[in-house]
Amino acid sequence: MKKNILPFGIIAVVGIFAAIIVFYIGVEQREDIRLAEENGGEEVTENNDGEVADDPEAVYANSCASCHGDDLSGAMGPDLTKVGSDHSADDIANIINNGQGSMPPGLVGPEEADLLAEWLSEMK
Repeated sequence: MKKNILPFGIIAVVGIFAAIIVFYIGVEQREDIRLAEENGGEEVTENNDGEVADDPEAVYANSCASCHGDDLSGAMGPDLTKVGSDHSADDIANIINNGQGSMPPGLVGPEEADLLAEWLSEMK
């Protein structure tokens, strides 16, 4: 009985390339990890002047849109188009600061979390 090893070879090559890609992504994030550790493990979104952002839509675009979608309709994360009808601003701030489910805590600073929470609570 002759076994075809071609599928196993293809899987091995794809696995090796995937490992290399993951390695280089990790190397690219080394500086971000160091900065997060210096800030007490808290990631803070800053604008070009080094100040905390005061536009909730800009904070959302920089920190939230990749999971919740550009239009709040949800992608990997839940739909936020009507989050204000289910949660108060305090509830939303708590979720942003402490995380929930697969959402990690501390993606934005406390001031920006409050700004986002107030803005999102108006989504009804």
